[in-house]
Amino acid sequence: MGTLDHGRRDHDIGARVAETFRLEYARVVASVLRIVRDVDAAEEIVQDAFAQALAHWPAEGTPDRPGAWLLTTARRRALDRLRHLRRAEAHAGALAYEAAIDGRDEGPDVIDPHEIPDDRLRLIFTCSHPALPAESRVALTLKLVGGLSTGEIARAFLVPEPTIAQRLVRAKRMIRDRELPYVVPEGAELSERLPAVLAVIYLIFNEGYAAHTGDALVRHDLCEEAIRLGLTLVELMPSEPEALGLVALMELQASRAATRTDADGQLVLLADQDRSRWDRERIARGLAYLDRAGPPEHAGPYQLQAEIASCHARATSWEATDWLSIVSHYDALAAVAPSPVVALNRAVAIGLAHGPASGLAALDAIEASALRHYHLLPAARADFLRRLDRLEEAATEYRRALALADNPRERAFLSSRLAACEVR
Repeated sequence: MGTLDHGRRDHDIGARVAETFRLEYARVVASVLRIVRDVDAAEEIVQDAFAQALAHWPAEGTPDRPGAWLLTTARRRALDRLRHLRRAEAHAGALAYEAAIDGRDEGPDVIDPHEIPDDRLRLIFTCSHPALPAESRVALTLKLVGGLSTGEIARAFLVPEPTIAQRLVRAKRMIRDRELPYVVPEGAELSERLPAVLAVIYLIFNEGYAAHTGDALVRHDLCEEAIRLGLTLVELMPSEPEALGLVALMELQASRAATRTDADGQLVLLADQDRSRWDRERIARGLAYLDRAGPPEHAGPYQLQAEIASCHARATSWEATDWLSIVSHYDALAAVAPSPVVALNRAVAIGLAHGPASGLAALDAIEASALRHYHLLPAARADFLRRLDRLEEAATEYRRALALADNPRERAFLSSRLAACEVR
């Protein structure tokens, strides 16, 4: 029985370490990175700190503040690394500053994290630096800020693990070779760099919400990870409207995730979803974040997209949706962040507000070459043509959409619509 109890205790300790890893990894890495200024070295030191936790906690007991214990351990190992490498002179300023905070010779065994600057915002901006390729920004953010392993990132995006490993290696090398600054931008530069940070987080969410590959239409794990990253950003930038708008947008969209597919995993359109199954707690959180973001008159793209999502969340039925307000929000979005996809969504909203003929005319006004590889353009045209009873033309557009769609669930839906047009 004692052996069983010991095994259960070790399992509990391991679970506690894993939980702490998930919660504290980004802050510990960020704090260590400010000392050593090398991503690989910071990761190695933090991994050593967690290994120490697995070695010491079973015998000594889990600390009252496990995050503080890990932060203290990792930071002291980082300072030791600088000393052992005899780089104190080159890092004299950083070393003196860190040692003063650490109080290692006469201070407490565990440092209060509140006494140490939270460097996660520096880490987020470094991972999302515009000099890095977009796919590398995503991988690096999930690795350092999200605490995901290389294998977890590969499985999340359904790509080979060596591919993700190469992206991470290239990103770290670029940060080192180009000496990208490990700082939070200020003033105008902050405004210029923030969209790149927000785009990385939303890219992660979108890959989860409308997976481009694999059998599943919705990847809930990626959606949750993106929301967690967004909440971290809001914690660090509590008055930034676009950060609040992004979290609001993700919460409102995620509230519908469970109803986007039926029991067989087939796509269910928004018009046909069971709204009684929408997650009302998520909707309430999303609306609260949107309210914190402020009035939409001078809103940015994420806040405006959240306003559009809120129109759907507030509507009691598809028929009760305020399509005129949605068109108005798309007009504003097209003014601040014009793109072919925004034009497509605006055209669909026009069709739903003013009728399929108006929607088709708006779609025809879009430069088709900009969306020539995007299956939702012919799919939208097909839907409006179907509503106008122009079934032969609709069938042609459904075939075009099928040729471009990758997700099996979306292909199945388009095939069913095509078959219905052909039968009639």
